[in-house]
Amino acid sequence: MKSKYPHLLSPIKLGNVIFRNRIFSAPMGATDITGDCSPGPRTQGFYELRAKGGAANVTVSEIVVHPETDQSHMMHINLTTVGNLAAHTYVADAIRRHGAVPSAELSHSGQYAGTYMADKNKKASLNQWGPSDNVRPDGRPVKELSREQIKDIVKSYGENAALCKRAGYEMIMLHAGHGWLLHQFLTPYFNHRTDEYGGSLENRVRIVREALTAIREAVGPAFPIEIRISGAELYDGGYDIAEGVRIAQAVEDLVDLIHVSVGSYQFGFFDTTLPMFDPHGRNVQYAAEIKKHVKKPVACIGGLSDPAQMEEIIASGQADVVYMARQLLADPFLPNKVAAGQEDEIVRCLRCYTCMAERPTTFTRRCAVNPVIGREIEGMEVAPAFHKKKVLVAGAGVAGLEAAITAAKRGHKVILCEKSDKVGGILKSEQAIPFKYEMYMLGISLENQARQEGVEIRLNTAVTKEYVEKEAPDALIIAVGSTPIVPPLPGINGENVVVVNNYYLEKEKVGDTVVVLGGGLAGCECAVHLGQEGKKVHLVEMRDTLAPDCNIRNRPILMRKVVQYTTVHIGWPV
Repeated sequence: MKSKYPHLLSPIKLGNVIFRNRIFSAPMGATDITGDCSPGPRTQGFYELRAKGGAANVTVSEIVVHPETDQSHMMHINLTTVGNLAAHTYVADAIRRHGAVPSAELSHSGQYAGTYMADKNKKASLNQWGPSDNVRPDGRPVKELSREQIKDIVKSYGENAALCKRAGYEMIMLHAGHGWLLHQFLTPYFNHRTDEYGGSLENRVRIVREALTAIREAVGPAFPIEIRISGAELYDGGYDIAEGVRIAQAVEDLVDLIHVSVGSYQFGFFDTTLPMFDPHGRNVQYAAEIKKHVKKPVACIGGLSDPAQMEEIIASGQADVVYMARQLLADPFLPNKVAAGQEDEIVRCLRCYTCMAERPTTFTRRCAVNPVIGREIEGMEVAPAFHKKKVLVAGAGVAGLEAAITAAKRGHKVILCEKSDKVGGILKSEQAIPFKYEMYMLGISLENQARQEGVEIRLNTAVTKEYVEKEAPDALIIAVGSTPIVPPLPGINGENVVVVNNYYLEKEKVGDTVVVLGGGLAGCECAVHLGQEGKKVHLVEMRDTLAPDCNIRNRPILMRKVVQYTTVHIGWPV
């Protein structure tokens, strides 16, 4: 069978290593880093899952190279902590045994040291180090690194790279983007030095070249080295893509792959980790521009999830490799599904930030659409049932679909009934809001999976007592969903009133001036959508805050959109 994605699935050689396709798994923070900064067993399962799913490369994030000046609670690699090197070896082995290349990202947080520490008191007592004296937006002072400290940090990059190779990692990614230390040296926004590490681009890039040289000396001539840079900073005072091109050109002789991201932690991660409001692949343009000016292969990243879009990126020469992070949490098996021609079963990332919100709150990794994430070592396989049964599922929303799929995988005969003419439940309502379309597609993907597993789907079929008695199932699963709360207000049943769940069916009722009653997550998102359509929107909420049900990572960007597109009335009526 001829592949629809020949460029995406073609191998690529970097250094002396052949990667089986162009789909790489981007660095994502581990799930159970131990107290001494070693990878725990859940971390091994976390990274292994992406390899099992068919990614060509799985990058382990982030290994701190110089704990003396960067006391962030991220992974270390050393010979002094009992079990540390062995734990990394197990992670690399787990990735490799599924045919993927294990890669290690070497990093230094610089002025953001302590960012991921649970102990906030200890975090406040740390020294933050950077290229120049500075004061962070949160008021913490940043101290300028001395030449001696810089040389020691550079040396540590080489030492850590050697240990990574010894542990079994087969590629090194040097993190020089997103506002971390090496990026802080690259940008004049932070780097105000007057010595050989500041001023001209040649001087600002010096520490990066020294680190790359130390890594090359440690790993040898044919070992692949990748550098991750921000192609542009996207804020006032930051450098633009033209400077990003010059940075890439200044280091390309020392690397095998140039990984182009954008943005900086200084002004939020929303440029780096795109929200649902932004187009998929928005940041690919920066990789494409850099690729025009360098000879080494270039990788891109940024809200990618559609195989057709990724195929076009590679085929058109915008990039040589595509990276995904959150999408490979939502569906780690995307690469295998693409290779098998099962792209209609891919579960798309919602870009809801659930995965990122759990890190600072519960210190775990979770995904809104993939319950396996963070629980990989508890068992991936669905065990076959000893006794096969007839199972009737009432309701074909997301819960009913998942229940039907799981029961079918166990070998049961499954009948899934839906009283309407389409599956998807409440997800059907999301098809009318472009930035939430992936939620609607989730229902379609689950329907395709259910049919693939042999589930019999009966539409326009209400499950009544009589229906159950007639079918006589061995088990009945009730997944009929919820009913929206509609306040008993005068006029609430008027022709000009639309319940948000029915908006996709009654869009024509919504005029140019709209009142959205209810400022929870759904109300805020609906109000933003209507505002984006050019309508004058009044968002009314009886409480004193909006969207308290929105997670801590998603809420700030949602609130920016609310302010941009609506007039807010909180605490109303009084």
